[in-house]
Order: sequence, then structure tokens, then C-alpha cells
Amino acid sequence: MEIKGKVHEIGAIQQVSETFKKRDLIIEYAENPTYPEYIRFEALQDKTALFDTLKPGDEVEVSFNLRGRPWTNKEGVTSYFNSLVVWRLTALTNTAGAAAPQYAPPVDLNAPAEEDDLPF
Repeated sequence: MEIKGKVHEIGAIQQVSETFKKRDLIIEYAENPTYPEYIRFEALQDKTALFDTLKPGDEVEVSFNLRGRPWTNKEGVTSYFNSLVVWRLTALTNTAGAAAPQYAPPVDLNAPAEEDDLPF
């Protein structure tokens, strides 16, 4: 799954155990700009480095997996949790500030044609 949005907040790396770490990323998703949504994604293990170069306000496309799992407390009540786990992150460039494309110089169509010796 993918979603495009603006970086709102980048969390610190959390060392959960000696062998497991994670990091949160909050994206402002504005399908309806009047009511933006703030969606929490998480990166696990070596993917936490994907967020190192980001800053709030950056436009990004996030590729993620939707994961769900049950949890049963000591009273026997089961709750269900979802998580959005990032596996790829692409920074989107701002096309408004991009340089104009380069084209070949214009050709004068009224100029006399050059002789060529091509057989066709």
C-alpha cells in the first residue's frame, strides 16, 4: 500500500529490547484539505534509518504493510491492534521550483533547404 502526504513529526529511535528497535513517523494526509488526517507509521530494525534525512514539511510517498494482531489481557479480554509498517519511503520533489526542461533550439522553416545526396 502507498500513501502520499507531508511529514508532520519524526520520532526518536526506541530501543525496545537488545535486538529490536522501532521509530514512528506522523504523516499529514490531506485527502480533504479542510480536515487533514494525521497517520502514524512505524519503521522497524534497519528501516528506522529511512527517516534520518526527513524534516517536517517534506512531501513523501510512504509504502507500507498493514499488520494486525490480537492481545489478550489477564482478565481474558481480547483487543485488536493495527500497525502501518514502512518498508519504503520516497521523497517527492517540488515540481513548482524545478528547472524548465531543455529543448532543441528553434529551426527557421523559411530558410533555404540544404542539398543532400541521400537517394530517397
